[in-house]
Amino acid sequence: MPDRLPNLTADGFQAAANVSRETIERLEQYAALLIKWQKAINLVGKSTLPDLWRRHMLDSYQLLRHTEKTAGRWLDLGSGAGFPALVVAICSDFAVEAVESDQRKCLFMQNVSRETFSALTVHRGRIEEIAPVAADIISARALAPLDKLLDLAAPFAHPETEFLLLKGQDVDEELTNAAKCWNMKTEKLPSLTNKDGCILKVSQLSRRS
Repeated sequence: MPDRLPNLTADGFQAAANVSRETIERLEQYAALLIKWQKAINLVGKSTLPDLWRRHMLDSYQLLRHTEKTAGRWLDLGSGAGFPALVVAICSDFAVEAVESDQRKCLFMQNVSRETFSALTVHRGRIEEIAPVAADIISARALAPLDKLLDLAAPFAHPETEFLLLKGQDVDEELTNAAKCWNMKTEKLPSLTNKDGCILKVSQLSRRS
């Protein structure tokens, strides 16, 4: 079974996401900057660049389809080259904050944010070192197993926080392990971009006593 929407173009992304031409132009600027910076620093896997619009842009954008919230504070943990943080900032009204420990990737995200006029705040440092803020949505992409990820994310959550986590084929095992320490409501939502992946939506998080 092939991946969905293989070798997506910017036009294909626009059709799939139904965003404005202005938004596509800002994402195209992001893509151009990523390709330029990639020559000097390793921002994403080289093999993913030919399919950038599916593997990174749409993979990030799809998170916006799984929340009824339309604004507020969105915290992205381990943002790397800005996926999904920058895509959310460009495509929505959320005030997005990105946490990343690699200084060069932080500089890249700050540059893209300036060039695309995006509402992105970048925190450089390890997640454990960042002063907690109350986030309405917390996202992460290929960062850590769920139990570890919830340990890292919990200080930033409030009772109504939603977690939108891009997960792979081991998600069931991760859920079993995390349930030993956490009470939570979970939904596994199909990924538009990866037949083996899903979006794990977590809410009502509390630590087991």
